[in-house]
Amino acid sequence: MATRRNPTARHMRLGAELRKLRDAAGLKATEAATLLGVNSTQMSQVESGVAGVSEERVRRLAANYACSDHELVDALVAMATDRTRGWWEGYRGLLPAPYLDLAELDHHARFRHDVAVIHLPGLLQTEAYARALFSYMNPEFPESELEHRVSHRMKRKVVIEGPDPIPYETVIHEAALRIKVAGRTAFRDQLTRVLESSEADHVTVRVVPLDLHDFAGAGSAMVHLGGAVPQLDTVVRDAPHGTAFIDSEAQLEHFRRLFRRVREASLDPERSRDLIHQLAKEP
Repeated sequence: MATRRNPTARHMRLGAELRKLRDAAGLKATEAATLLGVNSTQMSQVESGVAGVSEERVRRLAANYACSDHELVDALVAMATDRTRGWWEGYRGLLPAPYLDLAELDHHARFRHDVAVIHLPGLLQTEAYARALFSYMNPEFPESELEHRVSHRMKRKVVIEGPDPIPYETVIHEAALRIKVAGRTAFRDQLTRVLESSEADHVTVRVVPLDLHDFAGAGSAMVHLGGAVPQLDTVVRDAPHGTAFIDSEAQLEHFRRLFRRVREASLDPERSRDLIHQLAKEP
């Protein structure tokens, strides 16, 4: 049972899901370890994502836990046996781990929903907008680190611009469309880019207008990534201590409802495009 020095968010999610199944079965970690034929330390490493686990062991654990959700078990097996080394691996050691984790989540997602409040969604940003944003937020960055962050953000667009794009829907508050992060010309180009993206069949862009009453938003920017099964969905939020990956069922359901509520408050796609066109023409 090989161990990892730096497990990814996907590795840790697999371990967490196995722990959830064990808890649902009412078994202690020591009991599960005995059933699996390992010691308690190894069981802890599996459930923390530090140690890998084979397909046979995932299925044995699921059987011992009396899990009858075959789709979930198959999805967990896929997570356990996946050996993908995507483009984001080129940034390992160059960018913080959450950047790589989010790119990996994008790669495996079945869909993605965003709520953008202050800044435009990363998947729709132009290079000039992203560079201006990173430069403003982190003026102490050396040029090399700035370029790594910008290029990483541009490459992440493959999930909606590549040969096998995922369904993508974003709700953008009008404030984010009005804040001129970059210069006027660059920002007009940015609005044009959002409009161009919205024309794709798999991309839906909605806008919440500034003059909407009784609207408190989503609290902050939100990313909801669809897993192979709903139990494996992930919500990503910016937190005071850094990026937070949320996966508890109660919290996932809360953010599903929140996204639906924000979407219901937004303009339809056609009226949203009309508003963005109007903003792009303003001096």
